[in-house]
Amino acid sequence: MSQIKSIGVLGSGQMGGGIAQVAAQSGYSVALADISLAAATAGKQKIEKGLAKLVEKGKLDAAKSAEILGRITPVGELAGLADCDVVIEAATENVELKKQLFAKLDAACQKASILATNTSSISITVIAAQTKRPERVVGMHFMNPVPVMQLVEIIRGLATDNAVYESTVALARAMGKTVVTSNDAPGFLVNRILIPLINEACFVLQEGVGTAEDIDAGARLGLNHPMGPLQLADLIGLDTCLAIAEVLHRDLGDDKYRPATILRNHVAAGWLGRKTGRGFYRY
Repeated sequence: MSQIKSIGVLGSGQMGGGIAQVAAQSGYSVALADISLAAATAGKQKIEKGLAKLVEKGKLDAAKSAEILGRITPVGELAGLADCDVVIEAATENVELKKQLFAKLDAACQKASILATNTSSISITVIAAQTKRPERVVGMHFMNPVPVMQLVEIIRGLATDNAVYESTVALARAMGKTVVTSNDAPGFLVNRILIPLINEACFVLQEGVGTAEDIDAGARLGLNHPMGPLQLADLIGLDTCLAIAEVLHRDLGDDKYRPATILRNHVAAGWLGRKTGRGFYRY
């Protein structure tokens, strides 16, 4: 673990920005990459705004905030990640996009680099097969929002080396996270359980069994969940929920995983949840 000093994050959106922030808070030098330098810089600015709010609330010292931001360097090209000890990809949940990115990362990064993906459902083995170093590819699935949620799900691909797995577990723990391990199966542990729950809530809403408010209140108060499934879907992003449901349905081949029509329709309408101001609720 001691040899890991620098971390690259590919994707500066909600998940990538959160990963970069937590890594920097944990003392690592972070290269934050995106499709362009402007996009990566905007990602860092969003992190800065989030930290500023913590400073205003007295939850973070201003000097500490500046220290964290000083460890994050925006980069616009994959070459900017070349010397990172670990690179964590946090792009959109799209298998073809991730295949392309890992082929490019493999070419751009030093041979010793560990290449991790924050995918929430896509096969690590499939992603790793796009590289010449499948033994150094691993799943590192952070939960949303990354600075708040304590869990990191580590997924071993078929070829993942034991030392790479152990280094990734140690890295997650050094970032203050609790680790669970999953073998490479569709949805892994968390989303194999969560997405069918969200999807069933969608079916219940679609069939008129109850309102969104009652479905969510039932889960909060009857199951002691901190957030109802439809509220959680809006937070995650309905497009992401649909993408994971489609992976489960396709790769497991069981009709019980088929996405609800109401979920598909919301995504088609662009009602993706909190990030667009409307999902199952208005924001």
